[in-house]
Amino acid sequence: MALSYDQSQTLMRDPSFIGRVKVACLKYASFIIDEAPSVAAHNTRYRWAQNTLVDADAVAMKATPAVVMDAQVQTDGSAITDANLQTSVETTLNKML
Repeated sequence: MALSYDQSQTLMRDPSFIGRVKVACLKYASFIIDEAPSVAAHNTRYRWAQNTLVDADAVAMKATPAVVMDAQVQTDGSAITDANLQTSVETTLNKML
């Protein structure tokens, strides 16, 4: 069952959840830094990754609302596994980049 609007907005402001999103963003940023320049949209992705490594807190704060709206996060809420959260973060960021 999906989170209610109230549960969703609470999760969007949860410091622990935002911290987990930050770690997932940093992990994805490291992956992007190491990817081949021939990957589609690499320049945009690379700039995002550099910004994330420098200001991970701000990036996580901006990304968290969209991540919370991901289907798996809506299903699992804060109990989402790290692996599923990583997938949700990457899926969400790919839509944004």
